[in-house]
Amino acid sequence: MARITGRNIPSSTIQGLAQRLLAHESSLEDRSSEQISALFRVSEKLRRPLTTLAGSAGFRALLGRALTLAKMETPALSTLRIAADGSLDGFASDGPGGRTSNDSAVILVSQLLSLLAAFIGETLTLNLVLDAWPDLPVSNMELLEKERS
Repeated sequence: MARITGRNIPSSTIQGLAQRLLAHESSLEDRSSEQISALFRVSEKLRRPLTTLAGSAGFRALLGRALTLAKMETPALSTLRIAADGSLDGFASDGPGGRTSNDSAVILVSQLLSLLAAFIGETLTLNLVLDAWPDLPVSNMELLEKERS
């Protein structure tokens, strides 16, 4: 019998996608807090289609679980909270665990996408992301082929 640890390990495809989303959003901003802002922008862009899919309570539950899992990996997220409307609130740029804001942002977005993929499948998750980011320089097939190799 498999031991349940409460941990979720995102696939390399999901982690790569999270990194690409954050890098893409960071490229739209030139401030020193670009990764923090990128995390908030990624969350906001995902909130719209996920709220349509699962409702606002469903989105908050999914993001809440992702945040709980991510906090187990990096204390830098300890100040991050989910507001009643599902938006993210508060973020320490570097936490006591030494992870940078970029690492923390990737961990949180990876957890969110991984949980979503567990519910609707990785292909639909990738399609949802590509619909939200039509200008993202990557194709669905490229991501799926990378995972298979």
